[in-house]
Amino acid sequence: MSAGAETARPDAAARPAKSVLRDYTETILVCVMFVVFSRAFVFQQSKIPSGSMRDTLLEGDYIMVNRFVYAQPSFAWEPALLPEREPRRGDVVVFKMPKEPEIDYIKRLIAVPGDVIEIRDGALYVDGERRDEPYVEPAYRVGNTDFGPVTVPPGQYFFLGDHRDASYDSREWGFVDRDLIKGRALMIWYSYPETGDGRAVGAGARLRMLAEKIVYFLPRSRWGRCFTLIR
Repeated sequence: MSAGAETARPDAAARPAKSVLRDYTETILVCVMFVVFSRAFVFQQSKIPSGSMRDTLLEGDYIMVNRFVYAQPSFAWEPALLPEREPRRGDVVVFKMPKEPEIDYIKRLIAVPGDVIEIRDGALYVDGERRDEPYVEPAYRVGNTDFGPVTVPPGQYFFLGDHRDASYDSREWGFVDRDLIKGRALMIWYSYPETGDGRAVGAGARLRMLAEKIVYFLPRSRWGRCFTLIR
């Protein structure tokens, strides 16, 4: 054995080994940092409170929102290297409600700047062309009234709910500014059928809802919807 190896052995022995507690603590801290970073810059969790996006999204669906995909680039080279892009027709999008920016809404993007939007006899037309919408059930647009034609202004977007007869959307409150768009709905990670409108008011109501979910977690959870991509 060489002299170098002999002198290295005491140094290695002198270094104290990490304790199990320290290993767990470091692992937990790294995970917490990753989750905090992801929630702040990449992903957001949301819960669907109403049926305006049926049957794509149901009341009680918990979804993951990709906040990074619509990030407006600071440099010209970013879109070529990073998965960033502009919102596209057909995307299911989370955005701030124009009239109440403290509230997040989720709808389907129907028209982008420059498009001419019109609804006739429940059918959607963009730039005079009828659009096929397989995500809209025929029964969900029976009472859908005519709308338009209107042209989407620059920097604005037009949104509709998939349940056209039960959706409060751009037909009522107008266009959505680009700066209000937060991210694209990516995946349903959990689903539980909510009672009422899903918005419990008061500590007592929240505790009752939590207790109900704990008791009926296994039999009532919609496992078939978990970890499905939103399209």
